[in-house]
Amino acid sequence: MHEVRTRTPIPTASAEQVLAARDALVIDLRTPAEHAEDHVPGALNVPLFDDAERALIGTLYKRASREAAFDEGRRVARARIGELVGAIARAARWRIPPADLEGRLDALCSSGIEALEAGLEPAPVESLPERAVVFHCWRGGLRSRSVVVFVRALGLERAVGLAHGYRGYRRAVIAGLERWQAPAAFVLRGWTGVGKTLVLRELERLRPGWTLDLEALAGHRSSILGRVGLEPCTQKTFESRLLVRIREGFPGPVVFEGESRKIGDAVLPGSVWQALDAGVNVELVAARERRVQVLIEDYLGREANRAELRVQLPFIEERLGSARWGGALVALLDSRRERELVELLLELYYDPLYRHSERGRSYAVTIDSSDPARAAEHVARWIELRLAELST
Repeated sequence: MHEVRTRTPIPTASAEQVLAARDALVIDLRTPAEHAEDHVPGALNVPLFDDAERALIGTLYKRASREAAFDEGRRVARARIGELVGAIARAARWRIPPADLEGRLDALCSSGIEALEAGLEPAPVESLPERAVVFHCWRGGLRSRSVVVFVRALGLERAVGLAHGYRGYRRAVIAGLERWQAPAAFVLRGWTGVGKTLVLRELERLRPGWTLDLEALAGHRSSILGRVGLEPCTQKTFESRLLVRIREGFPGPVVFEGESRKIGDAVLPGSVWQALDAGVNVELVAARERRVQVLIEDYLGREANRAELRVQLPFIEERLGSARWGGALVALLDSRRERELVELLLELYYDPLYRHSERGRSYAVTIDSSDPARAAEHVARWIELRLAELST
């Protein structure tokens, strides 16, 4: 590759273009830790540096000089350039031509960081090429622009950069969520264990695209024990998942499960919270025996959940008064007296909490949720009748 001394345009796509593309491959060049916190949906992590290397380069940048950090980055990249290009080629289904990869990298970097940064100039594209391979780093800087120019010189002409990198994508996520205007909203509410989630998912099966399953997106059930058996995500990942779902659209209304503003550690964006809070409330009811069974199946359906539940129960014992209940709930779990445990949790913790949170709330209709499939059919028909009435 020729030495970069003049300006080389780097084809660059906006976050909106990338999000709208159906066949683009997004390659995240950031570290594994950066990728794990959040990433463009479907992005493949092919890190230019690992977490420790990135930390060292950052330290050199702050304590020594930009040149020292650049030299360390070049050394690390040179040692793994074959591995990096190979991973890109496999993901992009691209055959690498015979080439001296280390020599090409040396030529690219030979003029130093100032010349390289000045020479690689983002050039917005009007549209993405077919099967585009989109590279990004944290802010669309030297990492991603260098890789784009490198692989394009090797023949991967569908390689483009992501404008402003991950930060540009995050701005697009926030803007997209702020702009969202919900269609007619309906909210399934009811005591813990009535099976709101079961009905919501049956409703999605009956009326595809109607529901917005916030708990599924957050990986949490929105309670103190809500993480048991699930994988809660970060706030940024939650917002990314939420935007993907919103962009898919709603062919009719949007139906939520009743939630507070927080689902675990994930906070609902304002537009989503406003739609949920102002939605028409549908009350789901079920007998106590049914509620107990639903919770047992949900939380203890897998043996592996027991250990996690055992860790979480002391938080509820503390709220109930550790002097009286310290260890009692865990003891019921350990002795496999699950029904007694769930009944106590409902009586002493969940039902009083729900009673307080629902004070003053009104419901447009009440539906028996003992059979989730039948309840979902009832909900769907009722909503359709309600919408028809409103349209006349």
